[in-house]
Amino acid sequence: MSLAVRTATFANVELRLLRRSRVESWVKQMTAAGLASGTVHTRVQNVRSVPRGAVRDRVIATDPSDGVTLPRRRRREHAMNIPTPPQVGALLTAADERFAAFVAVCAFGGLRLGEAAALQVGDVDFLRRRVVVSRQVQRGPNGTAELRAPKHRSERTVVVPDRLLTLIAGHVERHLTAGGPDRWLFPTPTGTPPHQNTVGHQWRKALSAAGLTGLRLHDLRHFFASGLIASGCDVVTVQRALGHASATTTLNTYGHLWPDADDRTRAATDGLMSAALDDPASSLRTGSP
Repeated sequence: MSLAVRTATFANVELRLLRRSRVESWVKQMTAAGLASGTVHTRVQNVRSVPRGAVRDRVIATDPSDGVTLPRRRRREHAMNIPTPPQVGALLTAADERFAAFVAVCAFGGLRLGEAAALQVGDVDFLRRRVVVSRQVQRGPNGTAELRAPKHRSERTVVVPDRLLTLIAGHVERHLTAGGPDRWLFPTPTGTPPHQNTVGHQWRKALSAAGLTGLRLHDLRHFFASGLIASGCDVVTVQRALGHASATTTLNTYGHLWPDADDRTRAATDGLMSAALDDPASSLRTGSP
């Protein structure tokens, strides 16, 4: 919200003097600067809450941002970038030793950047093979790290594979030899949890070392979700693993990854053909009349 307001070219204009043309000009400037359509939509919606509130409070009569034309969004299936398993493997191999475990938690646990950054050693339950997500790190004023509840009330427990637990255990043994369960799992040199800037620097280094481009760390969350869906997990299971507020959010984001009716029909008929044609007694196989 603060970033959106700071970038608005009319931030210092009195509400009664604000015109729709000023808002449209701002939208065109953001688009010309190369911002993604989703980013433009988010910033405009954030800023629009101000004039909307002013209308409700009868400070102004109409909302000057109403009806502003926004850039067309790309369809989610076209905009989503899902890394391949070899790409994720290359990132884990190329990443700095301390950062590799961070990448693994995001890729195989589906955590958001801020959630992984806020993990403490005690959040990893090695006995029950799960990770508890109860907080996130947000970048505060002057680049500081602030702890907050996970977005959309997405506190959750994520079941994780044994190999991820082994990787985390090795990370703790090599880099976190002293302290209790409240130690940060991925501390900075100053002992604080990392935030977007510090993680972003390590991510770009890992991408370069792996010879990859165009991937965001958040794409690891898409990788995790797509893996669950490909393995046959239902919508509610994926929703809970990702910490989405509702199954609708999950479907809106990943619905195109689930097989549709045509896919299920094709698979069913393929099974029927296999059962019929692979039967040794089948006349089509034996050539008997």
